Amino acid sequence: MTGTLTRAPHRVGPLADRLNGILADRGIDPTTTAEEPPTEPAVTALELADARIPARYRRALADHPQVTAWADQVAHAGRPGPGGPGIAEGPSLLIVGPTGTGKTHQAYGAIRALLRLGVRLRWEATTTADLYARLRPRAGHDAERDLQTLARCPLLLLDDLGAAKTSEWTEELTYRLINHLRPTLITTNLPTAELRAALGDRVASRLAEMTERVILTGPDRRRHSPA
Repeated sequence: MTGTLTRAPHRVGPLADRLNGILADRGIDPTTTAEEPPTEPAVTALELADARIPARYRRALADHPQVTAWADQVAHAGRPGPGGPGIAEGPSLLIVGPTGTGKTHQAYGAIRALLRLGVRLRWEATTTADLYARLRPRAGHDAERDLQTLARCPLLLLDDLGAAKTSEWTEELTYRLINHLRPTLITTNLPTAELRAALGDRVASRLAEMTERVILTGPDRRRHSPA
């Protein structure tokens, strides 16, 4: 098969002759075709995610066996789409451990693992303290709409559950937010008994039903990290 030779279009007619003359006066060859501008490298989903992730977690790698197994399970259970699989319904993780044991690191690492596995992923991350501040009723703010936006997000990271001051309002808000069939990553410093006391029976019972529990142990890495 012979290749096809592409030529610049041959302009004919008085108007074309005048245009060619102007180009020639300016030292421009009218038969020269413009070169295509260089293609910019595509920005990957992981690079876009890293721009939103707090700086200390932008290179987070999930290395706990239960967390990596969860990422694999969610990725392979995703619904197909034109840009790759997307999250549908899936299990949730409750990552429990004392301060500094790497709970948030593992959670952001799980998000990054899903992106590396090619999952088309829309996600949100918030601490419970920021969540309650964000959704507290105030003039000119539609808190209900904001809550529904978070509730419909395909993947939610809810960090430091139980760390903020609780009330009947926060208990109801937390229950409504987690009461959806979509993967949720939750971290908490509180053991089961204290979590129930802090969040109420309904929230604790829903967490027990919807999540797989990951227990992290060890010293506070922040205090033992090199200077």
